[in-house]
Amino acid sequence: MTSDRREFLKKLGIGVGLASVAGQGLASLRSLVPNVSYDAPTVVKLGIPAEFPEGMKFLPEQRLFVFREGNVFHAISAVCTHLGCTVRAEALSSPVMKKVGGAELRLTHRFLCPCHGSQYTGDGQNVAGPAPRPLEWWALSVAPDDGQLVVDLAKPVERSFRLTTA
Repeated sequence: MTSDRREFLKKLGIGVGLASVAGQGLASLRSLVPNVSYDAPTVVKLGIPAEFPEGMKFLPEQRLFVFREGNVFHAISAVCTHLGCTVRAEALSSPVMKKVGGAELRLTHRFLCPCHGSQYTGDGQNVAGPAPRPLEWWALSVAPDDGQLVVDLAKPVERSFRLTTA
């Protein structure tokens, strides 16, 4: 009778031990998945198109250059493709016309990375330094509810992209 009781308690102890190890393992795995996403939103309202100046406007919070020529807009990332530093714009002494994506584009700036010396033309094409690829162009649209310019920082577009507003 005592051996049956000992055998039962032994099995119960082993079962409880295994259950506690399994529970702790599950809790450890669950801790790897965050409850909240702290990522910045990828779709951001930038403002009313009429408020953007002719030429270029830098938006530091989005690390983005927005270009306006009349009622035509396009957006270029300010994130260097080498290590993610924020590039700075340098005005050209005189504007240059360049065919970009099948359409003429007036380039007024070039971009320089202060971290490792990468250089980009005004359309974001990498021309010097360790940058492995050009700066991204992002999709722009107009919000139907309030008419603000909207950028989707998760949706790169071709260099032929231009948003024409009314």
